Amino acid sequence: MAKEKTVYICSECNNTEQNWLGRCPQCGKWNSFVEERISTKESGSSNRSKNIVNTVTNSPQNLKTMRIQQELRFSSGISEVDKVLGGGIMKGSTVLIGGEPGIGKSTLLLQVMSDSGAKKALYISGEESANQIKLRAERLGLKLDKITVLCETRLHKLLNILTKEKFDLVIVDSIQTVVSDDAGPIAGTVNQIKYCSMELVDIAKALETSLFIIGHVTKEGVLAGPKIIEHLVDTVLYFDHAETGVRIIRAGKNRFGSVDEIGIFTMTEKGLKPAVQPESFFLEKRDGDIPAGVAAAAVFEGTRTFMVEIQALTVPAKSGYTRVYSDKIDSARVSRISAILEKHIGLRFSDQDIYINVAGGIRLLEVGIELPLSLALYSARTGKPLIKLLSSAGELSLAGEVRRIGHLDKRISTAEKMGFKRFLGPKVQEFDAFSGTAYGGFTSCNNIREAIQTMFPDNTDSRGFNSKD
Repeated sequence: MAKEKTVYICSECNNTEQNWLGRCPQCGKWNSFVEERISTKESGSSNRSKNIVNTVTNSPQNLKTMRIQQELRFSSGISEVDKVLGGGIMKGSTVLIGGEPGIGKSTLLLQVMSDSGAKKALYISGEESANQIKLRAERLGLKLDKITVLCETRLHKLLNILTKEKFDLVIVDSIQTVVSDDAGPIAGTVNQIKYCSMELVDIAKALETSLFIIGHVTKEGVLAGPKIIEHLVDTVLYFDHAETGVRIIRAGKNRFGSVDEIGIFTMTEKGLKPAVQPESFFLEKRDGDIPAGVAAAAVFEGTRTFMVEIQALTVPAKSGYTRVYSDKIDSARVSRISAILEKHIGLRFSDQDIYINVAGGIRLLEVGIELPLSLALYSARTGKPLIKLLSSAGELSLAGEVRRIGHLDKRISTAEKMGFKRFLGPKVQEFDAFSGTAYGGFTSCNNIREAIQTMFPDNTDSRGFNSKD
């Protein structure tokens, strides 16, 4: 007879301890230990589908003689999803997708099931009834004949059905609702999520079924049990943003494509739709002059270039120390750029609170935003707006140099397409890279001081900086 014992598992790093601790010695998180009751019996195959063992036999294979199917991918039916996945859904792959409640995870995957090239698909729901799913599918105008729904949460039942039917595409909504007797009686625990995910991933790979797993996020905005699930799957997708009707899907891990690609959607009555003209989606449309503290940046993500608006605000610090408020650009990067300006321009930021925002709410990670960020900070601190219809891109070194960045020609071409007349970037020796762009407004600079002198013709202000110094 099986025996049970009580252990305490860290919800962040899966570290297991025999006694409860206030702080995890492995990852340093406080109050992260959760009580779990686990079975001490050997559970390796008690609830596994016996048919899998009989059908699929693993044996060593030589890569030279091994045959690979010609069609390894099929389309999801949604261009932005295909782009993020690296060209479509890979057969036998497993994808973990997470986001805030109500952001559209279930809606998007229902659309994928309706429009994808999968011949046989199954939607496993542990949170909604079949009636609820049908009402949503009808409201979205989806192809009902392509959607098969199974409302089941018991793992051994799911394994038997998946083995018997052999679907091309399976969606599990959500992994927190799936439960196995081998992992304890309560669904959603760390042990349950880990065990059920491993079983589902194993059967998906054995049957070459493409598996999508929906995971909830914690109040900190990360997938519940991230270190437990992420290493098991091939791809991890996050819904990055949910303001003003915009949805952004970003890959945190992708074994079959780039992690730099993003998918941009708008939420409509008919579900999530790919954004129209995403190159200009994050630009604020203004008829007059731009205000101080605003700079346009040409950003390159994956294979796509788009324009974003960086907004900066500086105010005198009200306490004994200054703060940087920036959630869309890393606050450490903002602090470094302000330090570079203070050192090489002489503009003081050490007594200022700094606020940074990105129009549309997209999170920016690449180094090419450093030059436009510095221009926005300088403009906000001096109260002088930038030249109208100016865009820029470049990396800043600690010495104040404007360094080369990748895909500069594509950034310039996109800026021109969006109506920008001037582009500020690093010094370029190989002007052949810009052949075919027909862009005549490119201005190069060697360092941040030269960039400020060029973009702000009258740089004498009450703070003592003079462009002629």
